[in-house]
Amino acid sequence: MDDYEKMLDRARAALPEKTLAFERFETPQLESFLQGSKTLVRNFDVILQKIRRPPEILAKYFSRELAVPVTIQGGKLVLNGKFYTKNLQDKLQAFVDAAVVCKECKRPDTKIIEKDGVKTLVCEACGARAPVRI
Repeated sequence: MDDYEKMLDRARAALPEKTLAFERFETPQLESFLQGSKTLVRNFDVILQKIRRPPEILAKYFSRELAVPVTIQGGKLVLNGKFYTKNLQDKLQAFVDAAVVCKECKRPDTKIIEKDGVKTLVCEACGARAPVRI
């Protein structure tokens, strides 16, 4: 049993640090407020930094899911319509589950690659690939 423990220690020492860390990714909290008949997401730029996606992708997702036109104005997302923060947070969580978190290792270390019109979610931590529809 002693040899097994030594081999296990050597194997763990050879693993990269990213593989050893098991931090839990949490979807950022969305902060929204109403301004007339529009809803503004005030921390849109912070959300984009945490999920590492371009603003166009997330704006297009919200536009399609909520069936309203959206615009980006200086770090804020403007939705033409009145929406509760909880509904927007649920849509953001669905986006993160579909297009940010790896299906295999559940890490947010992913990127989206488009080849021949097919978008693929590629995990930088475990190397898994999965088609994604966003």
